[in-house]
Formats: sequence, structure tokens, C-alpha cells
Amino acid sequence: MTRTYSGLPRWVFVPALLGAVFVVLPLVAMTTRVDWSQFGALVTSDSSVAALELSLRTSAASTALCLVLGIPLALVLARTSFRGQRALRSLLLLPLVLPPVVGGIALLYTFGRRGLLGESLDLLGIRIAFSTTAVVLAQTFVALPFLVVSLEGTLRAVGQRYEVVAATLGARPTTVLTRVTVPLVLPGLLSGAVLSFARALGEFGATLTFAGSLQGVTRTLPLEIYLQRETDADAAVALSLVLVVVAVLVVALAQGRGRQWV
Repeated sequence: MTRTYSGLPRWVFVPALLGAVFVVLPLVAMTTRVDWSQFGALVTSDSSVAALELSLRTSAASTALCLVLGIPLALVLARTSFRGQRALRSLLLLPLVLPPVVGGIALLYTFGRRGLLGESLDLLGIRIAFSTTAVVLAQTFVALPFLVVSLEGTLRAVGQRYEVVAATLGARPTTVLTRVTVPLVLPGLLSGAVLSFARALGEFGATLTFAGSLQGVTRTLPLEIYLQRETDADAAVALSLVLVVVAVLVVALAQGRGRQWV
């Protein structure tokens, strides 16, 4: 069998192996602490099931919101040039480096009852803070940059030659976008959506600060794990494993679909 030339010196594999071990070993260590005899009971309690269902629903909603807002943002950043573009990109990427609790405070002072928009919304009878909607907004705030970065990179990589040809043949901009651009960047779009979903699923700090921890309303699985850690370490470990498994399944499914489309 012919071996494919990698072009890599052998020493590169040593730190690569150490990096893989650094990520995988803690996950393996966590599985050794699971009380398998009580695993089913621990992860099927009312509070655990409610937290998992809420996490999946809000993560799906926030991912949909990321798609609605992120696709146009990525298109504008990748296909246009305007004054202040770099500053806008830097601001959009801030949630990647900000502590999540800072994002929660920012959202609270925007949509809270005494926030920038919260007072006006409160007059209309709309209260966002400490509600399920707040969970979705918190997750979207931290997850949106993942979609924008992934999709913008894909748009720049595929270039515009096919779009230019379609436009030359008389296709309208909307037709070019839906018939040419979107199919070309579909793998990158899927990758960004999966990253956004995974980030939303694991969101903790912004959610706790902006939405609080109300069972069945705002207490997502990461918050449930945090609370269980204080009272029942076995339950916290079991739920942590559930969260890891769900994330792995989502990423694996997306990678399989992505290879089919490439």
C-alpha cells in the first residue's frame, strides 16, 4: 500500500500527541468517577431531564437566531468593503474573548428592566431578563461569532468567480446568493452552525448572570451541573458525561454530513 507523504518532521508528532492527551485524558478521568450503578437514576431525575430538554430547545433556538443574523453579517464582511469594517469585525468577535459573565452583565444592562432597551420593553409588557428568552439571547450572544468566523472564512476561500459568472449570465443578486453562494459554502455554514450549537449548549456564565437559575425556565444543563456539584458530586459527574456525549454526537453527525457535501 502506498503511503501518503505528509511533509512533516517526526518531532511534530510528539507535541501533537501531548496535545491530544491533554484534551482526552480529563474526559477519560471523568468516566472513571461515574457511579455506573446509579447512572440511570442520576441522569433521569426530574431536574436533570428538565435541564437537558431546556438546553436542547434553547440551543436549537439560539442556533436558528445565529443563522438568521450571522449569515448576512458574514456575507457583508466577506463580500463588501467599507469604512470601519475592521472595527466592526473586532466588536463582533469580542464575545470570543470576553468572560461570559461580562456578556451577561452587558445583556442585563441592555434588556433588563432598567436597561437601555428594557425600560421601553417593560412599558410594552415585555420582560426578557430571567426568562427562557433571556437564555436564548445569552446563548446567541456568545455563539454568534463562531458562525460568523467560520462562514466568512469559507466565503473568502471559495472566492467570487462562480458568482460573477452567474451575474454575467443575468442572474439577480438574490438568485446568485441562493443558487450559487449558499450551495458553495454549505459545508462551512454547517460547521459554523454546529460550533454555535455546541457553544450555546455549554453556555454558563452569561446565562446565569442574565437569565438566572429557575428550574424549567432558565436552568440549563450546565447550571444544573454546577448546582449538583455542591450537593451531589455523583450526579454532577453523570450529567457532565451526558453533556459531553451529546456534544460529541452533534459534532460527529455534522462532520458526516459535511463529508457528503464536499
